[in-house]
Amino acid sequence: MKQDPTDLADQFRKEIEGEVRFDKYSKILYSTDASVWQIEPIGVVIPRHKQDVAAIGRVAARHKVPILPRGGATSLSGQTVGNAVHIDFAKYMHSVIELNTEEQWVRVQPGVIQDHLNDYLRPHGFGLGPDTSSSSRATLGGMVGNNSAGSHSIVHGKMIDHVMEVKTVLSDGSEAVFGPVNEGGLDSLRRGDSLENRLYREALGIGEIYRDEILARFPKLIRRVSGYNLDELVRNNGHYGAGYSSRPGPFNLARLLVGSEGTLAVISEAKIRIVPLPKRKALLLVHFRSLLEAVESVEEILRFEPAAAELMDDFNLKQAFAKPEFAEQMGYVDRAANALMVVEFYGVTEPEVASKLDRLKVHLEKKRIGFSYLPVVDPVQQANIWNTRKMALGLLMSVSGDKKPIAFVEDPAVPIAKMPAFLRGFQEILETHDAHGGYYGHASVGCLHVRPMINLKKASEVEKMGSILDEVSALVGEYGGSMSGEHGDGIARGKYNKHLFGAEIYGAFKRVKALFDPENIMNPGKVVDAPEPTESLRWGADYQTIQIDTKLNFEREGGLARAIENCNGMGVCRKRDVGTMCPSYHATLDEEHSTRGRANALRAALSGRLPAAELTSKRMYDVLDLCLECKGCKRECPTNVDMAKIKYEFL
Repeated sequence: MKQDPTDLADQFRKEIEGEVRFDKYSKILYSTDASVWQIEPIGVVIPRHKQDVAAIGRVAARHKVPILPRGGATSLSGQTVGNAVHIDFAKYMHSVIELNTEEQWVRVQPGVIQDHLNDYLRPHGFGLGPDTSSSSRATLGGMVGNNSAGSHSIVHGKMIDHVMEVKTVLSDGSEAVFGPVNEGGLDSLRRGDSLENRLYREALGIGEIYRDEILARFPKLIRRVSGYNLDELVRNNGHYGAGYSSRPGPFNLARLLVGSEGTLAVISEAKIRIVPLPKRKALLLVHFRSLLEAVESVEEILRFEPAAAELMDDFNLKQAFAKPEFAEQMGYVDRAANALMVVEFYGVTEPEVASKLDRLKVHLEKKRIGFSYLPVVDPVQQANIWNTRKMALGLLMSVSGDKKPIAFVEDPAVPIAKMPAFLRGFQEILETHDAHGGYYGHASVGCLHVRPMINLKKASEVEKMGSILDEVSALVGEYGGSMSGEHGDGIARGKYNKHLFGAEIYGAFKRVKALFDPENIMNPGKVVDAPEPTESLRWGADYQTIQIDTKLNFEREGGLARAIENCNGMGVCRKRDVGTMCPSYHATLDEEHSTRGRANALRAALSGRLPAAELTSKRMYDVLDLCLECKGCKRECPTNVDMAKIKYEFL
């Protein structure tokens, strides 16, 4: 950065109509996401419209200052953490711009929340294909940047299969629209001296130069999200795309930007393909005696062409039974099960989906696969089941104490046939390191979410985290998999792209990064040249909190600090369609007025990122002031953060 932060903030204020926040509290509030990493930003800008986004890009280019696009900050891998000017799209840029049901697409701003888009589309008979567990607060911009997928990717693929066109701001501050281009159009776009012209010219060349290595080294998986999508630059029988992890089509640089984590361009608008909603849905819950037995059953289940096959292990199930708000929805589960597979079928009529359930049930009984089978056709019961599955992450993180099932190797994907052997290898790694994990994920596409129990407050445990990462990376490579099946590289896995893809492809990744971003100002340190994942941790070996004699009893929580640390950043407090939490965020759409924001500010003062005197400051009072003490967070947050009680103590 070439300029003093105060002067830089003034430059942004002159150029945009949105908000500019370079104060210490704002930096603290934006220094984390749903991951375990924490890096203080240079500042925060909150654009009101795409003209603001373009102006932000021009200022950043002029002063060579890093920028980082941010939506709901639900990243588990640290993509939205970094020393950059953060661009918060969620507060103002959350509109649906245009809908075309005849051609089946919608145009959106990047801050549109996934559930809100589906609510908008549902009366028209459509929905978004990818459906992540964080749908209540994940934004479309984040989903594009991450190449998100979700539970039904066996039918709908990932975001790359749905992004048709993007409007962008490039690293030199210029604007460009990327969409499908025919051969004649390519000839025209390659001519000229603009950055956009160079991108077309050189990207096509990269696809030709590295074609053989791309075809040889890229994992042949639907769920490959690691690295840049160089496979989209490969010619394939009159189309572009190797066809390993997406459907080939016309040349389209938008498909290269999908999953690039904001490292190549900032997206200000996107045209997204939508899908017709199924007429009828039904579930079969298959209970297993062991996790391995469940994984071994996947190939048999897939023969019946389900729309989803989702896995939860006994760790998840026990956590759900322990929570009253989930236990009341769990009457369908046989408590003898050590693993549960939720298998979903689509159809046109109820008899059709009932028949599909019955055929699978009879087959599994005959083969003695699983031990209990429960058909679920009632829509309300189905919704309860899916809600429990969606909350798997939060349920795991509700474990008490400093040892938590954290995300750092939680997203590998391997070919279906290799899943059982891969699972055994993964379990052996965790057993060797005494790091029991929770397992859940998208069994239908070979993507397992595995979260080892680690205490990041101990140096030995941080070292263990690094060792597990190294060993899992080697295991993933051995089985022809991807370190990320949907959560992306971020800080967690960027380091391992060279090992996964080889030196030549990694060199091509760096060439793409330098082509799009020669000054390295677009979310640096992600995908390539990533930092060590054991650095910049929210809780590290040197993490300490001051001791406070509280008026209220926090013994059950382990003290005031741990009561605040129960917030892991997953951002359920930002949901707006169901429940109570968090009314002040509903009113302001401001991170500061969410449960997560309040917890971050308090934790910063307790741990020394803010002076201890800030605990009783007017500024901290302002952070807590709009909390209504409604107790919505205590019931609805999966980790039961009780901000009302914490506020009582503060007052």
